[in-house]
Amino acid sequence: MNQMSRTTFPRLLNIRRKRAATILKKLKTLLPHAGMILKYSTNWELLVTVMLSAQCTDKKVNEVTKVLFKRYKTISHYALANNKEFEQYIYSTGFYKAKTKNILAAANMIQKKFGGKIPRTMEEMLTIPGVARKTANVVLGNAYGVVEGIAVDTHVKRLSLILGLTNQSDPNKIEQDLMQIIPQKDWFKATYLFIDYGRKFCPAKKHDHNKCPLIRFDRKK
Repeated sequence: MNQMSRTTFPRLLNIRRKRAATILKKLKTLLPHAGMILKYSTNWELLVTVMLSAQCTDKKVNEVTKVLFKRYKTISHYALANNKEFEQYIYSTGFYKAKTKNILAAANMIQKKFGGKIPRTMEEMLTIPGVARKTANVVLGNAYGVVEGIAVDTHVKRLSLILGLTNQSDPNKIEQDLMQIIPQKDWFKATYLFIDYGRKFCPAKKHDHNKCPLIRFDRKK
């Protein structure tokens, strides 16, 4: 690492920390009730909803699980489920074949390896089929209050880039950047603040970006 890199990186980190602090303060004011909107009754159902939400809106997932959770009431029902039948229930969430494969495999693994209970650590969560850090962070935080990182979904990824909090495109690298500049006490809340901001003020679809409340932080400006 040359002299310039040694002096520039800490300076950039400090700039991003100050920027993140100001952004989070603004978001907490704009969105005081930001939080999970997926509906579930058990920790297993929480995992299912999060897995179904990949590339799908939370609204659609809630519509699907309203029926799904009446048909499959316990993790044992998922472990014994017929793939083709299950696919029909979740078809409208997209990528239904991969989601079916992962959810049913997850049910079997959790039954056999974890006694039917969702594990409490990131290391264990990442052994479950179809579970990466984003899903693990959401489940651990909502199920147990265990916060080991920041869940980087499409909103968090997009807005972190727009707001100059990272220059990475890989979710895991974005998470590491955010964990360096956001205090750990805000890791869990930050995900939902970004998600709600993306939904209500700065969606991915074309819109008048100049009207977004955080426009002054747009790194393109």
